[in-house]
Amino acid sequence: MAASAVRRLAGAAGIVVGLVLAGVAAYLCFWPVPAEPVSWSAPTPPGYTGAHAPNTRLSGLRAIDIGNEVGPEHIAIGPDGKLYAAMESGSLLRMNPDGGNREVFANTGGRVLGFDFDAAGRMIAADPMKGLLAITADGRVTVLVDRVSPGDPVRYANSIVVAPDGTIYFTDASARFAPVEWGGTYPASVLDIMEQSASGRVLAYEPATRSTRIVARGFSFANGIALSSDGKALFVTETGRYRIWKVDSSARNLDVQSGSPQARALFDNLPGYPDNLMRGRDGRIWVGLFKPRNPAADGLAQKPFMRKVLLRLPRSLLPLGEPYGHVFAFDENGRVIEDLQDPKGTYPETTGATETADRLYIHSLHARTIGWAPR
Repeated sequence: MAASAVRRLAGAAGIVVGLVLAGVAAYLCFWPVPAEPVSWSAPTPPGYTGAHAPNTRLSGLRAIDIGNEVGPEHIAIGPDGKLYAAMESGSLLRMNPDGGNREVFANTGGRVLGFDFDAAGRMIAADPMKGLLAITADGRVTVLVDRVSPGDPVRYANSIVVAPDGTIYFTDASARFAPVEWGGTYPASVLDIMEQSASGRVLAYEPATRSTRIVARGFSFANGIALSSDGKALFVTETGRYRIWKVDSSARNLDVQSGSPQARALFDNLPGYPDNLMRGRDGRIWVGLFKPRNPAADGLAQKPFMRKVLLRLPRSLLPLGEPYGHVFAFDENGRVIEDLQDPKGTYPETTGATETADRLYIHSLHARTIGWAPR
């Protein structure tokens, strides 16, 4: 009787295990996810070579205290000479360049990822939760635009630059995944980059007419943006495909994948995910590489089904690369001028750099201080 009972129990346990495994397999293969990954051709990662040869020039950053705030994603000097920084909480901090006299300038109730200042001294901010915003000197927030047309919302306002003629150029990182709907900016960006539908675009807002037009589209997560010195071109980071584009600012509804002479990849196959772009001194343009490339992620480029399976797993298991601090400066012709790295990634997720005469401030999505290095 005992042996028979054991056999029955073993058989029942085997059935339970089989059902559990079948359930796990069914979940991994069929559970609904919001992304519909598509195939794309990922170039072979170049590694850290040439102009990006390994170095430790970004190691040992000094720190500016930001209190209980987190994530100085965008940092810039305002027309008043103050240092401004956008935080995860929605707060915009204002302080002296050395970090003194820190105060909350405004809070958008969202999460500003990029900002610039117009000729009137207003902060013009890209908030993916709210849209394109204008913020006056007293901290009053107004929505300038949150849609291109009645049926075409701005889902993921990301980065911004104000041209001398007043035109406001900004990136709409994803037409597919709005952070307000998918748990925040980072989860929405992961969905977009894993999907690779290349729905990102560059928009232009004309304050005089209050109209918005599509400048260019077809980017796999359109991120940082900067204007050329003559105003005729825009530099745009395509985070999901490791590129920095140079696009005619006069373009209208241009598909950058079409081979048009109005758009060319100034940098292709970068060793990491490019993020913010900031004009520096002496013609330099600074870019931050959020994380290094992961060969496992590139290996899934033509395996959309496997990427869909991965999206059913905890986000910690996604192949998004290890911490690695990296910013570099280039000129308008695509020549790398400076390259600063911290292989240990001590200052997390270096998304950009702001250069003054005596300091280089480093942006970060999740840091608890503002990192900087003397120039």
